[in-house]
Amino acid sequence: MNIDSILTPALSARRHEQLYRQRKTLQSPQATEVRVDGKNFLSFSSNDYLGLANHPDVVAALQDAAAQYGVGSGASHLVCGHSVEHHALEAELAAFCGRERALLFSSGYMANLGAINALVGQGFSRQASADCAIFADKLNHASLIDAGLLSGARFQRFLHNDMSSLESHLQKSKASRKLIVVDGVFSMDGDIAPLDQLSALADQYNAWLMVDDAHGFGCLGDMGGGSAEHFGLSQNDLPILMGTLGKAFGTAGAFVAGSEALIETLIQFSRSYIYTTALPPAIAAATRVSLALLKNERGLRQRLRQNVQQFRLGAQALGLNLMDSMTPIQPVLIGDEKQTMQLAEKLELRGILVGAIRPPTVATGSSRLRITFSAEHTSVQITQLLDALAQSL
Repeated sequence: MNIDSILTPALSARRHEQLYRQRKTLQSPQATEVRVDGKNFLSFSSNDYLGLANHPDVVAALQDAAAQYGVGSGASHLVCGHSVEHHALEAELAAFCGRERALLFSSGYMANLGAINALVGQGFSRQASADCAIFADKLNHASLIDAGLLSGARFQRFLHNDMSSLESHLQKSKASRKLIVVDGVFSMDGDIAPLDQLSALADQYNAWLMVDDAHGFGCLGDMGGGSAEHFGLSQNDLPILMGTLGKAFGTAGAFVAGSEALIETLIQFSRSYIYTTALPPAIAAATRVSLALLKNERGLRQRLRQNVQQFRLGAQALGLNLMDSMTPIQPVLIGDEKQTMQLAEKLELRGILVGAIRPPTVATGSSRLRITFSAEHTSVQITQLLDALAQSL
């Protein structure tokens, strides 16, 4: 049977439903002003929250390390791909997070798959995983959902940021191992998980708490330590902390931070760590520089907060339907898929690039513009965005 005859109808249906995804080709570095598909745009669609992806010090560190160590790592960490730069970065990330150790992964998706399956899934034990339970927020990132479904553990989803819903699930559970998993900052809504309450419930019901803080690191906390710092949670309060390096850090990859026993467990049982080529050493070296900038340049977070505040005040004056977010992720709820696409296209014609988010990424009827901010955005650029929104409505 011809494969195209089977696949094409589903693609046509997705086009008809205004859900078809198309890639844009970036022809410039990540910045507030970018060149995409031959046109110049003012961008409000990147996760480069602190503007470090093209920072000259980070770029120089990458170039210097590539000259010293080459481009590829050549092997997995456990074969011969673990460099001195990886080792130093892991130690610095652990200290930054206030944890005993940290472990690098090649992406956040693989970190979540690897950690969950090693702790309560088939990486831990094919037989024992059936006696484990995962409790996941309904709006968790796709990687957390996939990790839970693939684990073999009993996978349960509770209502978004609803502690009563979670507690109801925990009360009924007879599992030997219980894992609560949430985003620190939810990627499509921009709101923050109540980690203090989640930690208390985990302690009460003898469960472990894991947080994917991909969008919290660098943005939340006085030192940029993310959701854990924002809520003042120690390693005991929050034993499994995952962060990505491709957003506020401006580079690539991810890490899990926690106790000595946790990290050694991941090294022994996490298949997505064991069987994956390590990040290039030059990426690790560049990330060490971005980590230093992230910690020391507090003015970056101050400018980021000011940018978010300016936008929210202006958007409220326009009557836009904002969601409850204090983070750089500022969704404007539209609802209808077609209207969302039309509004994004109108903004594009005015030289503004924003993300149009539709199902299945978000629930049907909740399509939105996902507008994101960087510390590098200027007040003038935010005014341009607000003017373009006013003209496009």
